[in-house]
Amino acid sequence: MMDQSISENFLRLVGDSQKNGVPEMHFRFWNKTEEAVREKYLAHFRNDPDAMAWYQAHYLGEDPDFDALLELPHDTLGYQYARHIIDNNLNKTIASDYRNAHEKLDAAGRLAGMPDEVKYAILRGFQIHDVFHILTGYRTDGWGEMALQAFTLAQRKLPYSSIWMATLTTQMTFLNPDMTNAVMDAISDGWRYGREAKNLNYPHWEELMDRPVADLRAEYGLRQAH
Repeated sequence: MMDQSISENFLRLVGDSQKNGVPEMHFRFWNKTEEAVREKYLAHFRNDPDAMAWYQAHYLGEDPDFDALLELPHDTLGYQYARHIIDNNLNKTIASDYRNAHEKLDAAGRLAGMPDEVKYAILRGFQIHDVFHILTGYRTDGWGEMALQAFTLAQRKLPYSSIWMATLTTQMTFLNPDMTNAVMDAISDGWRYGREAKNLNYPHWEELMDRPVADLRAEYGLRQAH
């Protein structure tokens, strides 16, 4: 039985996903969802030796030196990451900013019920999300973000990305059927891509910034740029 506050929050999210973001819904999920459901997500994580080794290592990146990254050859992950952040006017200090915000939320009790494994996965996920854009080739437009969330869900089955999918499919069903083709194409493409590729969560990407993107794509079973 779904908690009423989850239902109400989800409807607010569907109605205006800019004003009522996925993070708030995700907080509520771990605080209010039935224990049996939470345990299924956790069992999937804890029964995966690679996932547990990743969590126990607890690697977190620091803010990169963008001047140094821009000095790298143009085909490297570091150069392309720096250009991606700068050209899209994205946050250069997301690694430290989100880490600080996450710690404050935790101290304030906003992450109540969220297991430590999930706290780490979400924090690390924010740090490497834009690296995933570079490696997968998905752009930061609406279609690319939808596809990357599906890719992320295929590689790490936790409810954050599932909430994205549920929101999008509910919006296309009840609010805007014109979204259907784009949403389903993005979800299906990202899901298949994520299932086929090697898991991108585990590498310390901050230490691989001098590697050519083409080489990394080949190593992890990703599509080469055309």
